[in-house]
Amino acid sequence: MNCNYFGICASCTLFDKTYEEQLNYKIQREKERFSNFTNIDFDIIKSNESNFRNRAEFRIWWEKGENNKEILSYAMNDFKKNILKINSCEMVSFHIKELMPKLIDELQNDLELSFKLFAVEFLGSSTKDMLVTLIYHKKLEESWIQKAKEIEKRLDIKIIGRSKKQRLVLTNDYINETLNISNQNFFFAYEENGFTQPNTNVNVQMIEWVLENTKNSSKDLCELYCGGGNFTIPFSTKFRKVLATEISKTSIKSALRNCSLNKIESISFIRMSAEDFVQALNKVRAFNRLKDINLDDYEFDTIFMDPPRSGLDDTTRNLAKDFENIIYISCNPETLHRDLEELTKTHEIENFALFDQFAFTNHIESGVILRKLKN
Repeated sequence: MNCNYFGICASCTLFDKTYEEQLNYKIQREKERFSNFTNIDFDIIKSNESNFRNRAEFRIWWEKGENNKEILSYAMNDFKKNILKINSCEMVSFHIKELMPKLIDELQNDLELSFKLFAVEFLGSSTKDMLVTLIYHKKLEESWIQKAKEIEKRLDIKIIGRSKKQRLVLTNDYINETLNISNQNFFFAYEENGFTQPNTNVNVQMIEWVLENTKNSSKDLCELYCGGGNFTIPFSTKFRKVLATEISKTSIKSALRNCSLNKIESISFIRMSAEDFVQALNKVRAFNRLKDINLDDYEFDTIFMDPPRSGLDDTTRNLAKDFENIIYISCNPETLHRDLEELTKTHEIENFALFDQFAFTNHIESGVILRKLKN
């Protein structure tokens, strides 16, 4: 990656390696980590070497220039956690990269827009829809709204202003995305402040990897930690029905909207924690949120889980053991390893993949598909 700040900016921790070298380093590390569970070949999903992030956050740095003029810069941390001023980033998508200098110029030229601005968030899509969140240490007045609307029009973007107890949406609070997955288009609306996969190309390949390794089923899919339906919606093509849970209100709102965009009627989304859903499934107690859903109508043979970095709790881990098939996407190999110590007592690993979502960092994501051991 040809970046002016490579080896200085702390975002890229594996700066001393080429792309292939950093990827091979992570592959060998994970093969060694999971060698006590399997010796099958890992499927490897590569990232583009640069311009792969459709989501990015930058601090805004102020300093005095000539004639005491305030000058704005984007900023990150260096390896000593000091401020590093930057004017570009090779990790972000070409759309964000092109927008960054235009936006900073617009902000620089208007004190109303720049005063007490301390961070900028970008959320873009492959369809060139762009949402920019400007975050301030001041109350945003009507004059700010009018000037921000002018920038929206000039730069063809959507803007949200945030400050303490304020969230001003000028156009709308989401972007539109179309993902071509296994030669079929799926439509999504990604909300500001909601979770989205930052590396679109790897995200598509992650979903395709699971679809390619999942047989069509006449039974049903149970999904925990469904987010905005990123996996749920394309997976619904493989199953009779899907019941998906998520604790976040924002994510459930997105999931319902995305389901509607794709005209899919076979998915039911429930706002419940994984722990509560396990209790409901095991008939420990009744939940009002399930009053319109009869769990006895479902015949599950597969569970799909994409948990947070903490992995699975004991209750959810034990629930997964009851399913014929387990699909587990992990953002933390350490907790995945811990969970597999239990899951492999009842299931066998059939497929294992590594997804290089965050090139030139130590981070790598994993996918594991397990089938129940025959007695």
